[in-house]
Amino acid sequence: MAPVAALAPAVPPALTTCKSISASPSIASLVRNTKSSIASRQPLQVSGLLDSLYEFDELTPGLGRLYPTIQLRDLIYHEKADELIRDLAIIISRRGVVFFKNQELSADEQKFVTDRLGHLTGKPATSGLHIHPVYNAERVGKDQVVDEKGTQNKDNEISVISSNLHRSLDVEPRSGADEWHSDIAFEPVPADYTSLKVHTLPQTGGDTMWASGYEVYDLLSQPFRNMFEKLKGFYYPPEFINSAARHGYALYPGPRGAAENVDTHLTAEHPLIRTNPVTGWKSVFGIGHHFNRILGVSLDESDMLKRYIRDLVTQNHSTQLRYRWGKNDLAIWDNRSTYHAATPDYFDLGPRSGIRAVSCGERPFFDPASRSRREELKGKLV
Repeated sequence: MAPVAALAPAVPPALTTCKSISASPSIASLVRNTKSSIASRQPLQVSGLLDSLYEFDELTPGLGRLYPTIQLRDLIYHEKADELIRDLAIIISRRGVVFFKNQELSADEQKFVTDRLGHLTGKPATSGLHIHPVYNAERVGKDQVVDEKGTQNKDNEISVISSNLHRSLDVEPRSGADEWHSDIAFEPVPADYTSLKVHTLPQTGGDTMWASGYEVYDLLSQPFRNMFEKLKGFYYPPEFINSAARHGYALYPGPRGAAENVDTHLTAEHPLIRTNPVTGWKSVFGIGHHFNRILGVSLDESDMLKRYIRDLVTQNHSTQLRYRWGKNDLAIWDNRSTYHAATPDYFDLGPRSGIRAVSCGERPFFDPASRSRREELKGKLV
């Protein structure tokens, strides 16, 4: 556990007259400053400032960290905000997912910190926040609320995660193993960081699970690593396409957070093994209900290999973490090297709702010189 110190929010001069970012016209100048400050693809190292100021708990050896006392608003307004947020981004990329208890930040502040994480760790300046092709405010905002007060969602860069909206998609029942995915893998430029704040909870249930793509790679034998590193996957979200056709609405054509994310085909090809540019570690990227097939092999071979990857996640608890949400808890994870899955066990126990911001990163790539997490850490946690 790291040492603990008080950290009072030091509000930037441009925002001293503002009660919150959402009320502030100067948020535009703050956002305009989110240019990529690190162009290098070399692995990044933390300064150590964040962990010198806040206590934390490592939740499993393979992934997950909890900061029980941080209010993310304090980091945004701190005089060393960029150093703290950059440290946080690197830690998220190394630990996969990080949790914060009972957060007070607004939707605009959540958006800001989610986008800033990527820009401070080298994502292209042309990448911003994703606009969901289905769950955007233009199409379903009148049916979405961003808090318990019933405030209507009017922001395309905020996705409302809601049990009621999930039912409206007419998703066919699937096994829990098929719930695993990384966000927006069907886009040419998919997500780096996602933040999710859950404000409404059922009586019990609705946990979310995460799994480490780094750990899945480390479970592969060397011959399988060699084969997978030469392959690509094809991604396609049939539930979105089918729902739009069935109900007669148009998918958002784009751009959806990056200039490359346009049209309504919603298809992409990505390396099966992906290098995370923040850590320089290899991760198995091919998994999830949007992962249609592996290219370059027969369909039967693709199905066999997809099942094998899925089984590495579902049959190895060392890859997994399960988080029980508290009210207004917030999670941020790196989609380049983690997968997550909702636990749909609560539908008769009350609604579950939260708000999500998704940052678009870079086009996925594989660097043959990158390393495995275990090879790099040699028994250390981070």
